[in-house]
Amino acid sequence: MSKFAFKKPSLGSRIFNFVNYALLLLFALACLLPFVNVVASSFASTQEIVSKKFVLFPTTFSLDAYRFIFSTPTIFKGLGVSIGTTLAGTAVSMTLTALMAYGLSRKYLSGRIVINFIIVFSMLFSGGMIPTFLVVKSAGLIDSYWSLIIPTAINAFNLIIMRNFFQALPESLEESAKIDGANDFRILWRIMLPLALPSIATLSLFYGVNYWNTYMNAILYLNDSEKWPLQVLLRQIVIVSSGMEGDNSSVDIVPPAQTIKMAVIVVATVPMLIAYPFVQKHFTKGALLGAVKG
Repeated sequence: MSKFAFKKPSLGSRIFNFVNYALLLLFALACLLPFVNVVASSFASTQEIVSKKFVLFPTTFSLDAYRFIFSTPTIFKGLGVSIGTTLAGTAVSMTLTALMAYGLSRKYLSGRIVINFIIVFSMLFSGGMIPTFLVVKSAGLIDSYWSLIIPTAINAFNLIIMRNFFQALPESLEESAKIDGANDFRILWRIMLPLALPSIATLSLFYGVNYWNTYMNAILYLNDSEKWPLQVLLRQIVIVSSGMEGDNSSVDIVPPAQTIKMAVIVVATVPMLIAYPFVQKHFTKGALLGAVKG
């Protein structure tokens, strides 16, 4: 018999694998079941959602909650605001983050240590809500869509990840490009950014999720309800449905508040779930590559 013949796993190894797989399966179910419950409850009928506390498979399929949410054209405008803010904000944030991260990754930059210290300091201490509001107001951004983008344009954590990514790249790449006559912007655009695509995809997802979930900034800086993003409008829908639930005259018109809450979660989550698979392959690689150096 060949010395490379397949060796049958021992009893202890098989028991370990069985227990390991069983625990991983239970953990996966524990993470998946709450989301399944949310989706199923959003499609459940009024009678089922009232009679059952936990729904996995609705016996009667109903779209009443979604009809109620999308019964007003305002929700589509809010959806447009959220999509526009997410796309524009992510583009602005990635542009500023890449420019600043590349500059701070170069050892010859004057004042680099001081700037890096200020960035880390801002992760531990912030001015707070009122000083930030006064700054936004002084900048004339109140009731402007830019108030949802500019105050959170650069995230210190994301900036450090991208800076570390650029630091991990060989310095010989930059030196060779400069010998060929390339300036700093050309080096960044033609050499560094193509190599940083995994990091860019990961950080774009971080920024995109942050802008998509914008709520508090919209409450603070947008006085015009016509400019509210989707998250604020969905919250208002939940409040309205909760208030009307106790009104007997609207029982046949308004679904239970619990069903609407579940539908709201689905509406707010699905766009990010759709976007995630496109950057999934870069996600882990981009986050780890930016954390190699300190």
